[in-house]
Amino acid sequence: MNIDALYGLLGLGFWGYVLVTVVSVHITILCVTVYLHRDAAHRAVDLHPAIRHFARFWIWFTAGMLTREWVAVHRKHHAKCETKDDPHSPVIFGLRKVLLEGAELYQVHARDPETQEKYGRGTPDDWLERNLYTKHRNWGIITLIVSDLLLFGVPGIIILAIQLLAMPLFAAGVINGLGHHSGYRNFECPDAATNIVPWGMLLGGEELHNNHHAFPSSAKFSVRRWEFDIGWAWIKVFGALGLATVNRIAPVPLEQPHRKHIDLETVRAVITNRMHVLRNYTLQVTLPVWRAEFQRAGGRLSGSIKKLLVREPLLLDAQAQSKLKAVLDRHQALHTVHEFRERLRQIWAGSVISNEALVSNLKEWVAHAEASGIEALQDFAARLRGYALQPVAA
Repeated sequence: MNIDALYGLLGLGFWGYVLVTVVSVHITILCVTVYLHRDAAHRAVDLHPAIRHFARFWIWFTAGMLTREWVAVHRKHHAKCETKDDPHSPVIFGLRKVLLEGAELYQVHARDPETQEKYGRGTPDDWLERNLYTKHRNWGIITLIVSDLLLFGVPGIIILAIQLLAMPLFAAGVINGLGHHSGYRNFECPDAATNIVPWGMLLGGEELHNNHHAFPSSAKFSVRRWEFDIGWAWIKVFGALGLATVNRIAPVPLEQPHRKHIDLETVRAVITNRMHVLRNYTLQVTLPVWRAEFQRAGGRLSGSIKKLLVREPLLLDAQAQSKLKAVLDRHQALHTVHEFRERLRQIWAGSVISNEALVSNLKEWVAHAEASGIEALQDFAARLRGYALQPVAA
């Protein structure tokens, strides 16, 4: 047998095979984060039809996945996050199961007709989808196997294994598992989503999972200046080439210190930026008051209480709630700022009410906060008066 035949038609060297593997896996991840996630599932960006068709083909070719199924499962994840109906929550199933069996959990819901019907609307339903991708879902992977072996020979077996493992391991396991278990949180959204690392490059920006859950309809996952989202970088490249149009990105608070009168624009700015408002409340009110109480208590106030003070209440179990209540009962200042945070949250979390009532509720909250006698809370209330909506670009 000709030894050269063992290395396929292309006969690449070692680094050639490495480059092919890295590029092909990155393309797969890019198709998932930019096309499936930001375009098809959340409509945060509109990709050019050529990009959409390529991405739809590529995920069928390399993973045997269908747009409708992926989108339906992801939308259901957001709608039922951290409940028994969440397709892949480590809070419910445990981290080990999601990490090792994430693909199996995905398949259960992806093949469920009810899930597809309820959450998969608006996804492609053209001739290609009906007669090729859906009807012959395994043809893509079969073609991939044949192509890898012909082009790369024996090394193609390793390339193929990595290509086929990329989605189940990185997306189904790491993002759905670690992304709801370990990492840091910029925002206390009502689920356990975390940012695994601040540099979303390996997984296309999906590592910034807490940011995404705070602003699901944003095409850009990075929020802080030091965070990087490579998926967003590609969207900017596509946009410059006329191949993508960004529909939405996360709002950025606009503070105008000269504004003193609370009106409907103030309310809309506060509600639009509510994730930022809660984060600022934590940094500017809760933590400074906690530090003051910690010093006043001579260091006898447990450091773990700080985490309970800033944590989303829905994520606290009965034991944590009991521990927090005991501390709040002993420290009036902490009790006050915690109560004001929950009252602030109720302004946008309650049932639908009139604009007049919303303005009245915010005015009342600000007035009471400014009369609280707690300097950090008073300063925050004064800044809240200056909240305004960012001007819309012409």
